[in-house]
Amino acid sequence: MQTMDENWLCFHPNPSKPRFTPPPGAVDAHCHVFGQAAVFPDAPERKYTPCDASKDQLFALRDRLGFERNVIVQATCDGSDNRALLDAIAHSNGRARGVASVAPDVSEAELH
Repeated sequence: MQTMDENWLCFHPNPSKPRFTPPPGAVDAHCHVFGQAAVFPDAPERKYTPCDASKDQLFALRDRLGFERNVIVQATCDGSDNRALLDAIAHSNGRARGVASVAPDVSEAELH
């Protein structure tokens, strides 16, 4: 079991709604998913250990804030293991895209 760094802020379970409504088609252009660590363990070489912040929590936050879509960026604590990112995109009903991080030796075939 991984323990969150003590100076890391935990995922807020009930953030306030913005006082304004984002325009139609608004995109959260940089967000992350973290974990669940039991399913998607952090990289051993990570510089920090975050709390779990699942795809379901991310999608609920996206909807609460009024965004239509999001771009999920690979968290550095996951290294080049993009499974959590890909899982979130696969379950986004077409409402998310992603920015992956790959190892220097990744092949062209692996990218497609």
